[in-house]
Amino acid sequence: MPNALLYQFPIPMSKYYVFFTRNILPQPNVASLVQVAHSANAAANLGLPAVLVYLRKGWNAFNPVDLLFPFQPRKPDDKLAKIYNLQDQLKVVDLPMPCPIDLFDSKWTSSSTIVSKYYLPIHLQKSTKIVHTRDWNFVKAAIKNGIPAIYEQHHHESKKFEPEIVCNPLFQISVTVADTVRNSMIENGMPPEKVIMLHNGFNQLFLARQTADSQIWRQKLLGDGRENLAVYAGGLYPFKGVDMLVDVAKELPGVQFAIAGGDPSQVTAYQQLAKHKQVNNIKFLGYLPQNQLASLLQAADVLVHPHCLTEAATFTSPLKFFDYMASGTPIVATEIPSLLEFQSGNIAATWCEPDNPQQFAESIQASLIKYPRKVEGYAETRDFVKQFSWENRIERILSYVDEEVRSIGS
Repeated sequence: MPNALLYQFPIPMSKYYVFFTRNILPQPNVASLVQVAHSANAAANLGLPAVLVYLRKGWNAFNPVDLLFPFQPRKPDDKLAKIYNLQDQLKVVDLPMPCPIDLFDSKWTSSSTIVSKYYLPIHLQKSTKIVHTRDWNFVKAAIKNGIPAIYEQHHHESKKFEPEIVCNPLFQISVTVADTVRNSMIENGMPPEKVIMLHNGFNQLFLARQTADSQIWRQKLLGDGRENLAVYAGGLYPFKGVDMLVDVAKELPGVQFAIAGGDPSQVTAYQQLAKHKQVNNIKFLGYLPQNQLASLLQAADVLVHPHCLTEAATFTSPLKFFDYMASGTPIVATEIPSLLEFQSGNIAATWCEPDNPQQFAESIQASLIKYPRKVEGYAETRDFVKQFSWENRIERILSYVDEEVRSIGS
C-alpha cells in the first residue's frame, strides 16, 4: 500500500521557485493577489520552475490524502487562469486548511502556524529552491528552515524587522514599489542594501491587439449620439477618484463613461450615486476578468486615472496604470506623487491636478482632440511600457539573488 501511494502521488524532484500567499484564490478584486499571480506567471514565462502556492479552505479541504501529500504542482484550472490571465507554464498548489483553522483567534489554529510548522518543513522544504512572498511570517519560517527568501512589502507597516532574519545570508532581497515605503522599511530595521524599489508591471497579454472584441465593446457601450468612450478600470473607492468621475461625467454629457471593477455592493452604491446626481452617461460594468479587460481598454478613446491626493497617492504603484499604457490608449491622469516620473515618459497622456473635476473634464476634452483614437493604439506608449513587464521585473529581482540560488530547478 505505501508503494502504491508513492506511485500515485510522487514527490516532486525539481527545486521550485515558490510564490506564496496566505489567501484563497481566486479573489478577483484584490489587487495584491493579482500582483502575486502575475509575478509567478512571469517567472514561469521566463522558463523557471515556478509554482504559485495558496490556501484552500472549506469542505473540500478535508481530503486526508491531500493533507498527507499536499505539494502536487499542477496546471491552473480554467477559472483561475482566466481571472489572472495565466499561461500554461505556471504550476499551482493549494494547501488544504480544514476546520477549525482560522475560525478561532489562536496561534495553534491559525493558517500561518499550520503553513510554517507543518507544510513548509515537512512538504515544501525538500522541493523549494527559493520562496517569494508578501507574507513576513512565511519569510521567517523559510529562513529558519534553510530556504532562501525574497520579501515584498508594498505599503507602510509598523512591524520591526528582526536582525537575525534580515541579516541572515539566506534573506536575499526585499522589494517595494515606492521610495517612501523603502525609507520606512529601513527605519524599521531593514538593511538599506537589502531593499530595492521596483514598480509593478503589466501582463504581456495586454499588448496583444483585440480589434474585434474592442469593436464589440464600442457597439455595446456607445449610444444616444455619443461617439467617445472614456474608461476607468480599478477599485471602486472614493480615494481612487471614482466619486469625482461621476461629477466629471456630468460635466461631459457627450462622452460615455464606463467603469470596470468593484463588487456588487459597490457597483450598486455608485449606480445609486449617479442616479441621485442625475448622471446618465456612466455605466458600471462590475468586475471583469483580465482576458475581457484588455479589449475594453483598447476600445476606449481615453482611459482615466483620477486618483485623489491622499496618503496612498505617495506610495501606490497602480497595476491598472501599466495595463493602461500596454493598451496604447491615451490616458488622462492626475499628478499624484507616485506617478510624477511618468510625466517625462514618451506616452500619449494628459496630466492635471488632483481633486479638481472641472480640470479633469477639460483634460479629457483636450486629450480627445490631441490624441484621436487609433485602432492599433499609440506605438510610443506601447513601446515605453515594455520595460515594465512582469518578466523584466522578475529578472531584475533575481539579479540581486545569489548566483547559486539563481540556478533554480537544479
